[in-house]
Amino acid sequence: MKKIGIGIEEDPEKVISSVINSGISDQVTIYCKPGIVGTGAGTFTTRSSQCPEQDLVTDLMKGTIRAAVRGTLPANLTLSALKQAAGIDHLERIALLETAGGKKFLLAPVGVDEGWSVAEKVALVKKGREIAGKFGLPTRVAILSGGRLGDVGRNRRVDRSMAEAELIARLTGETHYEILVEDAISEAGVIIAPDGITGNLMFRTLTFLGAGHGHGAPVVNIDRIFVDTSRASPDYRNAIMLADSLSKS
Repeated sequence: MKKIGIGIEEDPEKVISSVINSGISDQVTIYCKPGIVGTGAGTFTTRSSQCPEQDLVTDLMKGTIRAAVRGTLPANLTLSALKQAAGIDHLERIALLETAGGKKFLLAPVGVDEGWSVAEKVALVKKGREIAGKFGLPTRVAILSGGRLGDVGRNRRVDRSMAEAELIARLTGETHYEILVEDAISEAGVIIAPDGITGNLMFRTLTFLGAGHGHGAPVVNIDRIFVDTSRASPDYRNAIMLADSLSKS
C-alpha cells in the first residue's frame, strides 16, 4: 500500500509522536531536512532533502504517496508548491473542527483568499456535504451571513452578505442561519462562513482561544488528498487519520 506523507520543519518531536500514536506509523513517510529525524525512531520511513515541501508535493502529484499532511512545513512554500503543481491559482479548504464540548463539524472557507464568490461557496457546500457523509457527520449545511434579517438596511456590506447567503441557500437547498452560529452548530455538520476572513477568525478563535481542536483541513479543489494543518496544532494524529480515511474512500 502507498504511504501517507507528512512534513517536518519545526517541532519534530510533536510530529513524530503523532505518527507513532496514529497506529499506522508503518504507513507513513516523514519528509524533512537531513538530521531532523534520528535513525531507529520508529516504524515509519523518512525522506530527507533540502526542499522537503517540494518533495512532498511532487510525490503526492506523481502518486508515489496516496495522501499528504503538511505537518509543520512552512505554509507559504508548501501551499505555493501545491498550487503550482496542481495548476490552480487558489486553494479551497474545508476544516474539520471540534468544539470544547466535543462537537465535530466542518467549516469553510478558512483561508483569507477563499470563498469570496457565490460560485465558490456553492462548490464548498457540495464538497462539504460529501466529506460530512464520509465521516458520519450531519450532511445538513448552515449558511452564515453578517447579520440577522431584521438588520437589513443598517449596513450595505451586511445587506450584501445576507443577500448572498439567501441566494446560496436557494441554489443548494440548504438553510440560511443568518449570524446565528450557535443555532447552526447544533443542527448542521457543515458551516459556511460569509467569507474567508470570517472563517479564518472563527477557526482561530475556536482552536486558539476557545479550547476547541482543529483536525486538519483537506484541500477540495485538487484531485489528490492533501490535508493542511497549522503549526500551532498540539497534535497531528487526527490529521493523519483524516488523510488515511479520505484516501481509502
